[in-house]
Amino acid sequence: MQALGILSYGQHRAALDPQSWEKFHAFISAPDTFTYLMSTSTCFLCSVDKRIVGMAFLVRRGHPTDMFEAHWSYLRMVGVDPEYAGRGIAKRLTTMCLDHARQTGERFVALHTSEFMDAARHIYEGFGFKVVRSLTRYDKQYWIYLLDLDNEQHDRLSH
Repeated sequence: MQALGILSYGQHRAALDPQSWEKFHAFISAPDTFTYLMSTSTCFLCSVDKRIVGMAFLVRRGHPTDMFEAHWSYLRMVGVDPEYAGRGIAKRLTTMCLDHARQTGERFVALHTSEFMDAARHIYEGFGFKVVRSLTRYDKQYWIYLLDLDNEQHDRLSH
């Protein structure tokens, strides 16, 4: 999974300056990154011919960070091998995470994404996620998105 993370997020290397890329790469390459995710979340995978080509983690509420509040669950590391991009894998993995959040009684699902991840923002906005905060990370604009699962059906009916 770590190799997939490096591969899938590596496609954004050109969007970052060298120092920011080194910080990001150090984070995704750190042994603790995926160990922590595995201990706090449910992982969803997509495989093709026994090869993992997509992943997404749903971190259950109760694991706050500087970006996510304690009563929010949140998506992390939604990544797809660039060779398989455009096949709906990220959308399907996001659907699986949201279905699991509903089944396990989560009310809020949050995530963050950035200015250089246009395809991701489009997917999340299509699910009804709304921007609740912006921040700067790696010298780029990032947004915190939130989906209120209790109000999503009402929101869809009113539009």
